[in-house]
Amino acid sequence: MEYKDQKNPKTEDPPIEDLDKMLEQLKSGAIGINQDLPGDTPDEAEAEAESETGTPKETALSPVPGSEDSQEDKEPFNLKKELISWVQVFVTAALIALFINHFIIANSQVPTGSMETTIMPGDRVIGSRLSYRFGDPERGDIAIFIYPDDEALGIKTYYVKRIIGMPGDTVDIVDGQVYLNGSDVPISEPYLREPMEPEPPQHFEVPEDCYFMMGDNRNHSNDSRRWRNHFVKREKLVAKVLIQYFPKIRVLH
Repeated sequence: MEYKDQKNPKTEDPPIEDLDKMLEQLKSGAIGINQDLPGDTPDEAEAEAESETGTPKETALSPVPGSEDSQEDKEPFNLKKELISWVQVFVTAALIALFINHFIIANSQVPTGSMETTIMPGDRVIGSRLSYRFGDPERGDIAIFIYPDDEALGIKTYYVKRIIGMPGDTVDIVDGQVYLNGSDVPISEPYLREPMEPEPPQHFEVPEDCYFMMGDNRNHSNDSRRWRNHFVKREKLVAKVLIQYFPKIRVLH
């Protein structure tokens, strides 16, 4: 008895002509490696997948750009909400600036020439409030303070002068020179615009926790020598002047 080989038609090698045709289609781009072979249809592939798993194959659909589904995640523009957002930004910035100006720096414009030539009229300066919150004033500091004569009248006026006398010092002004604590040698003041004009001798005793202030333009300065209340209390010192930022930037000494 003869037995004939029975080949599965699905696994039978295709004829040579079909292989040549497939090669030509691959070269021309008519089919790709992952594309269905000729004769195979999507319906047949899905049917085969269902037969193997027993579960119908589902296809995920992507929303078409511009369709209602693709716009559901986009929040519509709300003018009121946008305005509230900008107001919050400006209020926050204003509060930060207010905090810095009241607790960290003092931003001042000098209106007079009492500190020439160190500070000229119209110059803008920045002082550090922290210098006198966490440190002690020093002789020679340029300080922003509350003018004591105006404060006695209920008026708050800010002056800028240089600290000359410290708490407990004696200050004598004789023949246009400043002497401290009974010294026979006047203090060195290289920052003066010009020598002081001689005046009748003056003597001051600086109380504890107070300071004696004078301007660098000594002949045209309304300072401790002229005031009714000659001394500035420690708590009335607002800031130590550090830099001038207008009309040019420079460090002040």
